[in-house]
Amino acid sequence: MKILVTGGLGAVGKPLAAELEKRGNEVWTADRAHSDEPYYVRCDIGEFRQVENLLGNMDFDFVYHLAAEFGRRNGEDHYENLWRTNVIGTKHIIRLQERLKFRMVITSSSEVYGDYRQVMAEEVMDKVPVRQMNDYAMTKWVNEMQVLNSADQFGTETVRVRLFNTYGPGEYFSQYRSAICVFVYRALHNLPYTVYTRHKRTSSYIDDTVRTLANIYQKFKPGTVYNIAGSELHDMKECSDIILHYLGKNDSMVEYRDEQPGTTMFKRVDVSRAINDLGHKSMVSLEDGIPRTIEWQRGVYLGD
Repeated sequence: MKILVTGGLGAVGKPLAAELEKRGNEVWTADRAHSDEPYYVRCDIGEFRQVENLLGNMDFDFVYHLAAEFGRRNGEDHYENLWRTNVIGTKHIIRLQERLKFRMVITSSSEVYGDYRQVMAEEVMDKVPVRQMNDYAMTKWVNEMQVLNSADQFGTETVRVRLFNTYGPGEYFSQYRSAICVFVYRALHNLPYTVYTRHKRTSSYIDDTVRTLANIYQKFKPGTVYNIAGSELHDMKECSDIILHYLGKNDSMVEYRDEQPGTTMFKRVDVSRAINDLGHKSMVSLEDGIPRTIEWQRGVYLGD
C-alpha cells in the first residue's frame, strides 16, 4: 500500500508512519515544518495549492489525516490557526479525496463528547444532544460532519477515530500539550503546575494508540467511528503523584484546584468496538508509561 500520514512529524504521526512502514507499506509523511526525513513533503494543509500538489501527484491508496492544531487553550489563543487548519485544511483534503478516491482515516478527539457525563460510546451523538465546550472540540466535530457529508454526496470512504489523551515519548513540551507532558516537563524543571483534582480521564500510551491506528487500513470499514483509549479511569492527581514519586520530589510545586472550565469532568469511555474490530489493547499502564515519558524528556531537555 502507498500511504500518506499528514501531521507526520507529530507525536502520533511520526511513530504511526514508522509502524506502517514496518508492515511493508510505502509511507510518505507531510507536515508544515522543513525536514530532511526521507519520503517527506512539506505541506500546509490550509493552502489548497500545496495539498493538491501533494495528493494530486502521488496516487495514494490511504491517507491518515492527523494534521491539526491541537488543544483547548491553543484553540482559544490561536483560533484563526485552529479554524483554518482543522476545518479549511480538512476540507481541502476531502475535496481531493472526492476527486482521487483514496481511502482515509481521520483523527478526531474525545473533546467532541463535550459535556456528556455518562459512558462515552461512539453512538452517543446519535441519541442525545451534546454540546461541544470549546473551539477545538467544535472543529473536530465539524471535521466529522465534513466526512459524513462527503460520504453521502460523493461516496468517499473514511474511518473516524476519537483519541483519548494519548501520551508518551515523542511529545515535545509546550504549554498547550497534554497534561501528562506538561506535568513531566515542569516537574523535571522544578516549575509549578496546576492539577485539577475532580477530573477523571483515561490515558493511552503512544505505542498502544499507534498499534491500533495502524490496524485500521487492514481492517477498514468505511463510515465507522472508533474510540481509542486506555483502560484505566484515573484522576489527574494520580498522574502527578506517579511523576513526583518517580523523581523523588514532593508536591510543593503543585497547586491543586477542583475543576478546569471548558472541558468535561469525567471521560468514561467504551472501547469495545475498537477491541472487537481492530484488536485494540492497552498494554502499557500509567505506572510503566509515565516513567518512560520522564526518561525520554530527561534525555531531550536535560541531556541525561
